Amino acid sequence: MVTPTSITLVLFYVDDILVAGNDISQIEVFKSVLSTHFKTKDLGSLEYFLGLKVALSSKGIFLNQRKYALDILFDSGQLGSWTSHFPMEQHLKLTNHDGDLLPDPCVYRRLVRRLIYLTITCIDIVYTMNILSQFMHASRVPHMTAATRVLRYIKGSPRYGIFFSSSSGVNITTYTDSDWASCPATRRSTTRYFIQLGTSPLSWCTKKKTTVTRSSAEVEYCAMAVTTYELIWLKQLLTNLGIPYPEPITLHCDN
Repeated sequence: MVTPTSITLVLFYVDDILVAGNDISQIEVFKSVLSTHFKTKDLGSLEYFLGLKVALSSKGIFLNQRKYALDILFDSGQLGSWTSHFPMEQHLKLTNHDGDLLPDPCVYRRLVRRLIYLTITCIDIVYTMNILSQFMHASRVPHMTAATRVLRYIKGSPRYGIFFSSSSGVNITTYTDSDWASCPATRRSTTRYFIQLGTSPLSWCTKKKTTVTRSSAEVEYCAMAVTTYELIWLKQLLTNLGIPYPEPITLHCDN
């Protein structure tokens, strides 16, 4: 809801509703109208939303998933384990055929799904989860060992998160890269990008392509194309939020 002097934003997720804006009176009007049609419960200022802890201050907004991470560690029996400094062993190559099959692959699948949700604020495990999620159909002991290492890494940094500074400028910085034929089984490439708004991470991705590219040059252009799609969407989103971004966006690429 936008007026010449105010903006009110509403985010719905099933029966969870988040309301934000720069005019308290407009927010109260929205809540009043909503409560006349539905039974609602006002939980006050934002603290948790979909498992994300939100800390507001004059300096900015800090997001983390500490409680969610500790719940995963508790359910996996890793609260008392030793910690790891890195989420994945260096030069580790996981395959579809090495090691014994897990007796109950559902345990691995559920753990990987929960860890993927943790990447909302834990960006440093995105690459590892991209690898581990490729073995959901035939999970083996080495895959579970690698997933357990991620848990031990998280145990050493459960309070880490993302900080959005209130003093940071509204400028977009983008980096993209891709490796050529990195998958030993399919020879498909992996595309990655990282987008910053000011000094804060805004959007990121690590995804294996669905097709085989013929050269390293081709795969780099494909990565830039995928990143450009995301940039166009983000630029339009900023415009819809009343934050026009007329300047061209620089896309950094490793050629």
